[in-house]
Amino acid sequence: MSKERFASVCDAIEDVREQAGNMKLRSQLMMLLKSHIARTGMSQARAAQLFGVTQPRVSDLVRGKIDLFSLDMLVNMATAAELHIELPVLDAA
Repeated sequence: MSKERFASVCDAIEDVREQAGNMKLRSQLMMLLKSHIARTGMSQARAAQLFGVTQPRVSDLVRGKIDLFSLDMLVNMATAAELHIELPVLDAA
């Protein structure tokens, strides 16, 4: 039995490279938003109001339910929270 190695857990979970890349970005944004909520000490209700979503959506975010969030939605939530987002694109070559 050979042991396959992956660059990240997202690469191991997703069969398609593009899906793995999308999952990595969603994961980073979710962690950023969760950290912002904790750092500012805001309630989930206040975070929901700020992000323009419902409190149960914030609960899903905090609990890491990545499959429930699109990249667009997470970018919109981060922007609503006035977080600065940059996307460095690295050439794989």
